[in-house]
Amino acid sequence: MIIEQIKELLQQVENIKAANAEELEAIRIKYLSKKGIISSLMNDFRNVPAEQKREVGMFINQLKEKTQSKINELKEVFENTQVSDNEIDLTRTAYPIELGTRHPLSLVKKEICDIFGRLGFSIAEGPEVEDDWHVFSSLNFAEDHPARDMQDTFFIQHGPDVLLRTHTSSVQSRVMEKQQPPIRIICPGRVYRNEAISYRAHCFFHQVEALYVDKNVSFTDLKQALLYFAKEMFGPETKIRLRPSYFPFTEPSAEMDISCDLCGGKGCAFCKHTGWVEILGCGMVDPNVLDNCGIDSKVYTGFALGMGIERITNLKYRVKDLRMFSENDIRFLKEFESAN
Repeated sequence: MIIEQIKELLQQVENIKAANAEELEAIRIKYLSKKGIISSLMNDFRNVPAEQKREVGMFINQLKEKTQSKINELKEVFENTQVSDNEIDLTRTAYPIELGTRHPLSLVKKEICDIFGRLGFSIAEGPEVEDDWHVFSSLNFAEDHPARDMQDTFFIQHGPDVLLRTHTSSVQSRVMEKQQPPIRIICPGRVYRNEAISYRAHCFFHQVEALYVDKNVSFTDLKQALLYFAKEMFGPETKIRLRPSYFPFTEPSAEMDISCDLCGGKGCAFCKHTGWVEILGCGMVDPNVLDNCGIDSKVYTGFALGMGIERITNLKYRVKDLRMFSENDIRFLKEFESAN
């Protein structure tokens, strides 16, 4: 009989227990929701004989009131329970936690890697704590080269040959030691130099370097790769020019400028009224470097290029102070939400 069923439910309600608010809500839904047990009893009430309707109706109302009272009683217990000191996270912000955004340097690094990825370059990485051979000697740096001086390099006390890498070219030398051509890699990473911190320089920054070694690689291949990169990064109207330069690990070497996108090459304060802005260094890999790394320079040639990610980010977003990239000022980082 329905009365016997209701009596059993009354006994169940009397013994209801919940460990937390989530369990209590599940119990409420089970008994009091539109598809719950009590609603089901109300639907069955129409089939009860007329002489029993009064008695059954009283039992259903009693069950409903008892259930609601029990749930309210347990709910009040949960609301009044004090949280122990061990459960309080004192470091948690008092404001709602917001979703973060990618750092501007991460955005630009990804864009650079994606562009070179479309040219067939794969990403290579290496250690930040390096040795003299991979950072300097294998790359054709002379013993008395200024870059080896303490003023430029952070040496570690474990020995004179242990240091923090000053460029990601060390990754290139490691790859060339282990792999024979064809080699087509891009090397993003953090580098360190012993410089005074200012709005123009920092003791650490980020670089992306690229290396392509194969048979019959020419300066023309380098120029085409640079032109493609510049147009993809800064827009299809971008022009480039190459100026002779010097790097120990490339010969011939060049600095690459792009046409200023602020003035369209006409000259402004940003480009110092030249119409051009320098963005990277490049050149053909010196045969000595190939030989040092176990690659036959009489058979293979290659080109290399490198740029500072902060430099490219400055050109894209006009950030005037390099220190802002490492200070983690939320107001500054929020400006790049739309770029994510």
